[in-house]
Amino acid sequence: MTEWQLTETFPSTSGEVRWDRLGDPGRPPVVLLHGTPFSSYVWRAVARALARDHQVFVWDMPGYGASEKFPGQEVSLAAQGRVFAQLLDHWGLAEPLVVAHDFGGAVSLRAHLLHGARYRALALVDPVALAPWGSSFFRLVGEHAQVFEQLPPALHRALVREYIGSASGPGLHPAVLDRLVEPWLGEPGQGAFYRQIAQADQRHTDEIQDRYSEIHIPALICWGEDDAWIPATKGRELCGLIPGARWEPIAGAGHLVQEDAAADLTAALIAFLRQPYRA
Repeated sequence: MTEWQLTETFPSTSGEVRWDRLGDPGRPPVVLLHGTPFSSYVWRAVARALARDHQVFVWDMPGYGASEKFPGQEVSLAAQGRVFAQLLDHWGLAEPLVVAHDFGGAVSLRAHLLHGARYRALALVDPVALAPWGSSFFRLVGEHAQVFEQLPPALHRALVREYIGSASGPGLHPAVLDRLVEPWLGEPGQGAFYRQIAQADQRHTDEIQDRYSEIHIPALICWGEDDAWIPATKGRELCGLIPGARWEPIAGAGHLVQEDAAADLTAALIAFLRQPYRA
Protein backbone atom coordinates (compact mmCIF):
# COMPACT_ATOMS: atom_id res chain seq x y z
CA MET A 1 0.00 0.00 0.00
CA THR A 2 2.80 2.43 0.84
CA GLU A 3 5.31 1.33 -1.82
CA TRP A 4 5.98 4.20 -4.22
CA GLN A 5 9.34 5.47 -5.43
CA LEU A 6 10.36 8.03 -8.05
CA THR A 7 13.68 7.09 -9.64
CA GLU A 8 14.43 9.98 -12.03
CA THR A 9 15.49 13.58 -11.38
CA PHE A 10 15.16 16.88 -13.25
CA PRO A 11 16.99 20.11 -12.26
CA SER A 12 14.13 22.61 -12.53
CA THR A 13 14.36 26.35 -11.89
CA SER A 14 12.68 25.78 -8.49
CA GLY A 15 14.80 22.87 -7.34
CA GLU A 16 15.37 19.23 -8.17
CA VAL A 17 12.22 17.37 -9.24
CA ARG A 18 11.77 13.66 -8.69
CA TRP A 19 9.76 11.87 -11.37
CA ASP A 20 9.14 8.51 -12.98
CA ARG A 21 7.19 6.82 -15.75
CA LEU A 22 5.08 3.69 -15.92
CA GLY A 23 3.97 1.71 -18.96
CA ASP A 24 5.57 0.94 -22.28
CA PRO A 25 7.23 3.71 -24.32
CA GLY A 26 5.36 4.43 -27.53
CA ARG A 27 1.96 4.27 -25.93
CA PRO A 28 -0.07 7.50 -25.63
CA PRO A 29 1.50 9.67 -22.90
CA VAL A 30 -0.47 10.71 -19.83
CA VAL A 31 0.89 13.13 -17.23
CA LEU A 32 -0.53 13.16 -13.69
CA LEU A 33 -0.30 16.26 -11.47
CA HIS A 34 -0.85 16.09 -7.73
CA GLY A 35 -2.26 18.75 -5.43
CA THR A 36 -1.32 20.30 -2.10
CA PRO A 37 -0.27 19.18 0.46
CA PHE A 38 0.11 15.87 -1.33
CA SER A 39 2.49 14.22 -3.81
CA SER A 40 2.43 11.81 -6.73
CA TYR A 41 1.83 9.05 -4.16
CA VAL A 42 -1.92 9.75 -4.26
CA TRP A 43 -1.93 8.72 -7.93
CA ARG A 44 -0.27 5.31 -7.41
CA ALA A 45 -3.37 3.13 -8.00
CA VAL A 46 -4.69 5.23 -10.88
CA ALA A 47 -1.24 5.45 -12.48
CA ARG A 48 -0.73 1.70 -12.44
CA ALA A 49 -4.15 1.13 -13.98
CA LEU A 50 -3.64 3.72 -16.72
CA ALA A 51 -0.20 2.27 -17.48
CA ARG A 52 -1.83 -0.78 -19.06
CA ASP A 53 -2.70 1.31 -22.13
CA HIS A 54 -0.57 4.46 -21.70
CA GLN A 55 2.88 5.67 -20.83
CA VAL A 56 2.22 7.47 -17.53
CA PHE A 57 4.44 10.26 -16.21
CA VAL A 58 4.31 11.11 -12.49
CA TRP A 59 6.25 13.76 -10.58
CA ASP A 60 6.52 15.50 -7.24
CA MET A 61 6.46 19.27 -7.58
CA PRO A 62 9.44 21.20 -6.15
CA GLY A 63 8.91 21.50 -2.41
CA TYR A 64 6.65 18.41 -2.28
CA GLY A 65 7.03 14.70 -1.68
CA ALA A 66 10.49 13.39 -2.60
CA SER A 67 11.49 16.53 -4.55
CA GLU A 68 13.94 19.10 -3.21
CA LYS A 69 12.93 21.38 -0.34
CA PHE A 70 14.98 24.33 0.89
CA PRO A 71 14.54 27.73 2.62
CA GLY A 72 13.59 30.53 0.27
CA GLN A 73 12.35 28.10 -2.39
CA GLU A 74 9.74 29.42 -4.80
CA VAL A 75 6.87 26.94 -4.84
CA SER A 76 3.98 29.19 -5.88
CA LEU A 77 1.47 28.35 -8.60
CA ALA A 78 3.43 30.66 -10.89
CA ALA A 79 6.66 28.75 -10.26
CA GLN A 80 5.03 25.32 -10.60
CA GLY A 81 3.41 26.30 -13.91
CA ARG A 82 6.83 27.21 -15.29
CA VAL A 83 8.36 23.99 -13.97
CA PHE A 84 5.62 21.89 -15.57
CA ALA A 85 6.25 23.52 -18.95
CA GLN A 86 9.97 22.77 -18.50
CA LEU A 87 9.24 19.15 -17.65
CA LEU A 88 7.07 18.62 -20.71
CA ASP A 89 9.94 19.90 -22.84
CA HIS A 90 12.42 17.68 -20.97
CA TRP A 91 10.21 14.65 -21.55
CA GLY A 92 9.72 15.57 -25.21
CA LEU A 93 5.94 15.53 -24.87
CA ALA A 94 4.42 17.87 -27.43
CA GLU A 95 0.75 17.11 -26.76
CA PRO A 96 0.13 14.67 -23.89
CA LEU A 97 -3.06 13.76 -22.11
CA VAL A 98 -3.06 15.56 -18.75
CA VAL A 99 -4.85 14.65 -15.52
CA ALA A 100 -4.53 17.15 -12.66
CA HIS A 101 -5.83 17.28 -9.09
CA ASP A 102 -6.37 20.25 -6.75
CA PHE A 103 -3.40 22.68 -6.89
CA GLY A 104 -2.11 20.67 -9.85
CA GLY A 105 -5.23 21.69 -11.74
CA ALA A 106 -4.21 25.35 -11.48
CA VAL A 107 -0.65 24.41 -12.47
CA SER A 108 -1.87 22.64 -15.62
CA LEU A 109 -4.20 25.52 -16.50
CA ARG A 110 -1.45 28.13 -16.07
CA ALA A 111 1.00 26.10 -18.16
CA HIS A 112 -1.58 25.77 -20.92
CA LEU A 113 -2.89 29.34 -20.94
CA LEU A 114 0.27 31.27 -20.05
CA HIS A 115 3.23 29.12 -21.13
CA GLY A 116 1.97 27.58 -24.35
CA ALA A 117 1.84 23.98 -23.10
CA ARG A 118 -0.34 21.95 -25.47
CA TYR A 119 -2.46 19.02 -24.34
CA ARG A 120 -4.39 16.42 -26.29
CA ALA A 121 -7.05 16.44 -23.58
CA LEU A 122 -7.36 17.66 -19.98
CA ALA A 123 -9.05 15.99 -17.02
CA LEU A 124 -9.35 18.09 -13.86
CA VAL A 125 -10.10 16.43 -10.51
CA ASP A 126 -11.41 18.77 -7.77
CA PRO A 127 -9.05 21.49 -9.05
CA VAL A 128 -8.12 24.82 -7.51
CA ALA A 129 -9.39 27.05 -10.31
CA LEU A 130 -12.08 29.52 -9.20
CA ALA A 131 -12.09 32.23 -6.55
CA PRO A 132 -12.52 32.23 -3.68
CA TRP A 133 -10.39 29.31 -2.51
CA GLY A 134 -8.50 28.49 0.67
CA SER A 135 -10.07 27.56 3.99
CA SER A 136 -9.95 29.78 7.09
CA PHE A 137 -7.18 27.50 8.39
CA PHE A 138 -5.28 27.89 5.14
CA ARG A 139 -5.50 31.67 5.34
CA LEU A 140 -4.50 31.73 9.02
CA VAL A 141 -1.40 29.66 8.37
CA GLY A 142 -0.53 31.71 5.29
CA GLU A 143 -0.62 34.93 7.30
CA HIS A 144 1.49 33.53 10.15
CA ALA A 145 3.70 30.96 8.43
CA GLN A 146 6.84 31.98 10.32
CA VAL A 147 5.07 31.40 13.64
CA PHE A 148 3.75 27.98 12.61
CA GLU A 149 7.21 26.95 11.39
CA GLN A 150 8.37 27.16 15.02
CA LEU A 151 5.79 24.71 16.38
CA PRO A 152 7.25 21.83 18.40
CA PRO A 153 7.56 18.76 16.14
CA ALA A 154 4.82 16.81 17.94
CA LEU A 155 2.29 19.64 17.56
CA HIS A 156 3.29 20.14 13.95
CA ARG A 157 2.81 16.44 13.22
CA ALA A 158 -0.65 16.48 14.82
CA LEU A 159 -1.67 19.57 12.84
CA VAL A 160 -0.51 18.16 9.51
CA ARG A 161 -2.09 14.79 10.22
CA GLU A 162 -5.45 16.35 11.06
CA TYR A 163 -5.35 18.66 8.06
CA ILE A 164 -4.49 15.97 5.51
CA GLY A 165 -7.01 13.58 7.03
CA SER A 166 -9.80 16.11 6.49
CA ALA A 167 -9.31 15.83 2.71
CA SER A 168 -10.92 12.39 2.73
CA GLY A 169 -14.64 11.78 3.00
CA PRO A 170 -14.74 8.27 4.51
CA GLY A 171 -11.26 8.62 6.09
CA LEU A 172 -7.78 7.49 5.08
CA HIS A 173 -6.13 4.18 5.91
CA PRO A 174 -3.60 4.86 8.71
CA ALA A 175 -0.69 3.68 6.56
CA VAL A 176 -1.72 6.00 3.73
CA LEU A 177 -2.11 8.92 6.11
CA ASP A 178 1.35 8.22 7.54
CA ARG A 179 2.84 8.24 4.05
CA LEU A 180 1.18 11.53 3.14
CA VAL A 181 2.29 13.20 6.38
CA GLU A 182 5.89 11.92 6.36
CA PRO A 183 7.39 14.33 3.75
CA TRP A 184 6.31 17.31 5.89
CA LEU A 185 8.10 16.18 9.06
CA GLY A 186 11.56 17.03 10.33
CA GLU A 187 13.94 19.35 8.56
CA PRO A 188 13.36 20.56 5.86
CA GLY A 189 9.81 19.14 5.75
CA GLN A 190 8.26 21.33 8.44
CA GLY A 191 9.43 24.57 6.85
CA ALA A 192 8.36 23.35 3.41
CA PHE A 193 4.83 22.64 4.63
CA TYR A 194 4.21 26.21 5.76
CA ARG A 195 6.14 27.68 2.83
CA GLN A 196 3.78 26.16 0.27
CA ILE A 197 0.76 27.55 2.12
CA ALA A 198 2.31 31.00 2.52
CA GLN A 199 2.91 31.20 -1.24
CA ALA A 200 -0.57 29.98 -2.26
CA ASP A 201 -1.80 33.31 -3.65
CA GLN A 202 -5.26 33.49 -5.25
CA ARG A 203 -4.01 36.07 -7.76
CA HIS A 204 -2.39 33.20 -9.66
CA THR A 205 -5.82 31.82 -10.52
CA ASP A 206 -7.46 35.24 -10.78
CA GLU A 207 -5.21 36.08 -13.73
CA ILE A 208 -6.38 33.06 -15.74
CA GLN A 209 -9.96 32.62 -14.55
CA ASP A 210 -11.39 34.81 -17.30
CA ARG A 211 -9.53 32.79 -19.94
CA TYR A 212 -11.08 29.36 -19.38
CA SER A 213 -13.30 29.95 -22.41
CA GLU A 214 -10.08 29.78 -24.50
CA ILE A 215 -9.61 26.09 -23.67
CA HIS A 216 -10.58 24.29 -26.86
CA ILE A 217 -9.49 20.74 -26.11
CA PRO A 218 -11.60 17.89 -24.73
CA ALA A 219 -12.04 18.46 -21.00
CA LEU A 220 -13.42 16.38 -18.15
CA ILE A 221 -14.27 17.78 -14.71
CA CYS A 222 -14.39 15.10 -11.99
CA TRP A 223 -15.49 16.02 -8.48
CA GLY A 224 -15.96 14.24 -5.19
CA GLU A 225 -19.56 14.90 -4.18
CA ASP A 226 -18.54 15.06 -0.50
CA ASP A 227 -15.57 17.40 -1.01
CA ALA A 228 -15.31 19.48 2.18
CA TRP A 229 -12.37 21.55 0.86
CA ILE A 230 -13.84 22.81 -2.42
CA PRO A 231 -17.61 22.34 -2.85
CA ALA A 232 -18.95 20.55 -5.92
CA THR A 233 -20.79 23.74 -6.91
CA LYS A 234 -17.38 25.15 -7.90
CA GLY A 235 -16.90 22.17 -10.18
CA ARG A 236 -20.20 22.73 -11.93
CA GLU A 237 -19.33 26.40 -12.33
CA LEU A 238 -15.95 25.53 -13.84
CA CYS A 239 -17.57 23.00 -16.17
CA GLY A 240 -19.76 25.77 -17.53
CA LEU A 241 -16.75 27.99 -18.27
CA ILE A 242 -14.76 25.49 -20.35
CA PRO A 243 -16.40 24.93 -23.75
CA GLY A 244 -17.73 21.39 -24.11
CA ALA A 245 -16.40 20.21 -20.74
CA ARG A 246 -18.00 17.05 -19.37
CA TRP A 247 -19.13 16.84 -15.73
CA GLU A 248 -18.39 13.64 -13.75
CA PRO A 249 -19.45 13.66 -10.08
CA ILE A 250 -17.94 10.90 -7.93
CA ALA A 251 -20.30 9.65 -5.21
CA GLY A 252 -18.95 8.90 -1.74
CA ALA A 253 -15.69 10.77 -2.31
CA GLY A 254 -14.23 13.79 -0.57
CA HIS A 255 -11.46 16.00 -1.91
CA LEU A 256 -8.97 13.13 -2.18
CA VAL A 257 -10.95 11.26 -4.80
CA GLN A 258 -7.92 9.11 -5.68
CA GLU A 259 -8.04 7.60 -2.18
CA ASP A 260 -11.79 7.65 -1.54
CA ALA A 261 -13.03 6.23 -4.85
CA ALA A 262 -10.02 5.13 -6.88
CA ALA A 263 -11.98 2.58 -8.93
CA ASP A 264 -14.73 5.02 -9.92
CA LEU A 265 -12.24 7.75 -10.77
CA THR A 266 -10.07 5.37 -12.78
CA ALA A 267 -13.06 4.14 -14.76
CA ALA A 268 -14.08 7.71 -15.60
CA LEU A 269 -10.54 8.61 -16.66
CA ILE A 270 -10.05 5.49 -18.79
CA ALA A 271 -13.31 6.14 -20.64
CA PHE A 272 -12.31 9.76 -21.24
CA LEU A 273 -8.71 9.06 -22.27
CA ARG A 274 -9.71 6.33 -24.72
CA GLN A 275 -11.80 8.68 -26.81
CA PRO A 276 -10.42 9.32 -30.33
CA TYR A 277 -9.26 12.93 -30.33
CA ARG A 278 -8.47 14.82 -33.46
CA ALA A 279 -4.91 16.06 -33.81
